[in-house]
Amino acid sequence: MEFAFYICGLIAILATLRVVTHTNPVHALLYLIISLLAIAGVFFSLGAYFAGALEIIVYAGAIMVLFVFVVMMLNLGGTEIEQERKWLQPGIWIGPAILSAVLLVVIVYAILGINDQGIDGCGD
Repeated sequence: MEFAFYICGLIAILATLRVVTHTNPVHALLYLIISLLAIAGVFFSLGAYFAGALEIIVYAGAIMVLFVFVVMMLNLGGTEIEQERKWLQPGIWIGPAILSAVLLVVIVYAILGINDQGIDGCGD
């Protein structure tokens, strides 16, 4: 489970750096969702299942959907629409897709390692 902790932590750091450095608010919000899911993975790997579930439900679910709706309702002009069309090319999605896929694998690994004795059978 130590592996899951470090991978989720690395994904959270990389995604958060992309949130801060990205100029497009919609893409920054998508990276923020990846970051929040990675933090939930950190909680799961530490054995705090309830905190991880709350992180997913409250932050990555409800609040981020609200942020995405607010940003999407902004009035975009002609130049912004052309820029969005350029961003919709398949190569743009490689970074978020890789981070999301690695995060999905690590979270599934963490969830499958849970039993009645805790993670990987390490009971207190």
